[in-house]
Amino acid sequence: MQQLAQKVGMLAISGLLGTALAQTEVSYWLWDANQKPAYEACAAEFNKQNPNIRVKIEQKGWDDYWTSITTGFVAGTAPDVFTSHLAKYPEFALNNQIVDLTPYIKRDNLDTKIYYPGLYDLWGKDGKQYGLPKDWDTVAIVYNKKMLREAGVTEAQIKNWTWNPKDGGTFGQILARLTKDKNGNNALSPRFDPKNVVQYGWVSPNGGGYGQTEWSWLAVANGFKFNDGPWSRKYYYDSPKLAETIQWLADLGLKRGIAVPFKDLPTSGGVEPLFTSGKAAMMPQGSWMITYFRDNTKFEYGWAPLPIGPLGRKSMFNGLADNIWVGSKKKEEAWRWVRFMGSPACQNIVGSFGVVFPAIKSGVDAALKAHASKGIDVSAFTTVANTPGATFLFPIADKASEVSSIMQAAMDSIFLGKVTAVDALREANAKVNALFR
Repeated sequence: MQQLAQKVGMLAISGLLGTALAQTEVSYWLWDANQKPAYEACAAEFNKQNPNIRVKIEQKGWDDYWTSITTGFVAGTAPDVFTSHLAKYPEFALNNQIVDLTPYIKRDNLDTKIYYPGLYDLWGKDGKQYGLPKDWDTVAIVYNKKMLREAGVTEAQIKNWTWNPKDGGTFGQILARLTKDKNGNNALSPRFDPKNVVQYGWVSPNGGGYGQTEWSWLAVANGFKFNDGPWSRKYYYDSPKLAETIQWLADLGLKRGIAVPFKDLPTSGGVEPLFTSGKAAMMPQGSWMITYFRDNTKFEYGWAPLPIGPLGRKSMFNGLADNIWVGSKKKEEAWRWVRFMGSPACQNIVGSFGVVFPAIKSGVDAALKAHASKGIDVSAFTTVANTPGATFLFPIADKASEVSSIMQAAMDSIFLGKVTAVDALREANAKVNALFR
């Protein structure tokens, strides 16, 4: 009888332990492989504080990522939480596919003023909030230091270079000096052969309808604006300021031999290898790619600030957040994970990895310390972010996927030389604005 009682007691204790150790698994997806280790570190710390919740992180490439998200909404296989983008979430919100976080934020009395100004508001509409800011980014230009020296260009010159759509300014001159044909002539020489270029001054895709890293900074510095602000129902893609900007960029490859021609760019995998392999001297890129160049560039390189346009130096200011799928069966646990990712505890961890600039100042300080320890000067990104009037927000609006599709086709036709920027953008703008009628 005593043995039976002991056995029953042991079983009871075992059952209690099993219950105590039971974990709810929250699935979390992101697209950036560089950020996965940082969020795995966050998940480990989160699990210490929430031993009953386990976060399972999965990373997918950009295209596959969004396909899997959208099909997952329909099939019921979407993750509980996923990293979202300003070009994507308006459609998800419109279709009631993501959770309004407002009740959770109010219930937990969350301080939303800890984030960089403007980031929190990007993720809200009509009194509903769909995400907590996790990071921010700006744009700069990465350059090959050896090619710069060989062209007789100093790093001091590219800190205050200028641009305009008429003659390209000192920015355009420097790109030409960095370009060489097979006979060693640069693109400023009357003997330059644009059909036999061995070193390009510039490489970049065309950037589609938003051109975050590719053209937005030039166009806005020239007087262009996408729309009248968040959730506007009218775009201005037919602006002459945009047309002359895009035509100037397209002609770098079509006529002048300064940029790698659009038709010769890889169709997948990005164009960064054309820089890291020494095929081109410069390219524009976002701050989220700092670690990519650190890990893949075998020569001396640096980051230069964007050129100063007619209206000054301008960079798109963008930021990511996390959405909770409305079909999740674990919304409370998912919210705890989202809340943790938006907190100083996680953002300081993320900052220490030096991959992105977190949305909280202490996280940014950690990122700057991490970059400094690697000998990387990232001031080209941070200075523009901290300069009043030097940044503009990613254009948020409904029907983003349709807008993007229309504008990508228009930009492709321009950069392939099939049509002028004026004509293509006028026609595309009419199609875009027709979406909102």
